[in-house]
Amino acid sequence: MLPGIKLFDLTDRVAIITGGSKGLGEAMGAGLASAGANLMLVSRNAAEAQATAAQIAADYDCKAIGFAADVSQQSDMEAMAAKCLEEFGRIDILINSAGINIRGPIDEVSYGEFAEVQRINVDGTWLACRAVLPHMKKQRWGRIINIGSEVFHLGVTPFTAYVSAKGGQNGFNRSLAHELAPWNITVNMIAPGWIPVERHEKDPQELKDGYLASIPMQRWGVPEDLTGTIIYLASEASSFVTGQNIHVNGGTTVH
Repeated sequence: MLPGIKLFDLTDRVAIITGGSKGLGEAMGAGLASAGANLMLVSRNAAEAQATAAQIAADYDCKAIGFAADVSQQSDMEAMAAKCLEEFGRIDILINSAGINIRGPIDEVSYGEFAEVQRINVDGTWLACRAVLPHMKKQRWGRIINIGSEVFHLGVTPFTAYVSAKGGQNGFNRSLAHELAPWNITVNMIAPGWIPVERHEKDPQELKDGYLASIPMQRWGVPEDLTGTIIYLASEASSFVTGQNIHVNGGTTVH
């Protein structure tokens, strides 16, 4: 193997992926497994997480387990970290992919709905990071990758709850990167464009058509478009990269 390629090797690394049972989380898990990583896929649905883990383990000859947890519950996140250490003996990579979106004009979205979007996207990211950091600090190595969104930069409407949450994640990402740099723990964000997955099936066609027309590459993204970026940020190849937000969106934000 050429020296440069070795930098992307994730053999024996252990990754936790919240929201890892389907969609983007599942695709990122498969990408890390293809580079040699072992996985813990976290979802509120135990059966889905376990089924996805079993499929990835079979496809890539790695160890993968599913775990049921709610990212917004501190006790669940602490149990997640403890289970990962019990099963694998280490935690190297955390991908915060769990999230929800409740859209609508500000006067039609309730405060409770707004708060729920913040609770899952922002509180959940904070709690997951807090749970794994004692181990990462002890080993003086870690990769935290937060899954944001281009909506923070585009100001998409009517998404005030979601844009607020992704803006909060972006600020958190930068602050935590600064805080953890002395421990050789990098913290970066990927901001995907609109990559149609299961939760987009009910989106109005006119909304989809308008968005597609705004993509300079003139195609939809697919979950596998995140594979190269996720392997890069999880590996030694990105050892001097932290606090960054990488857009994977076919050029939408270059307008």
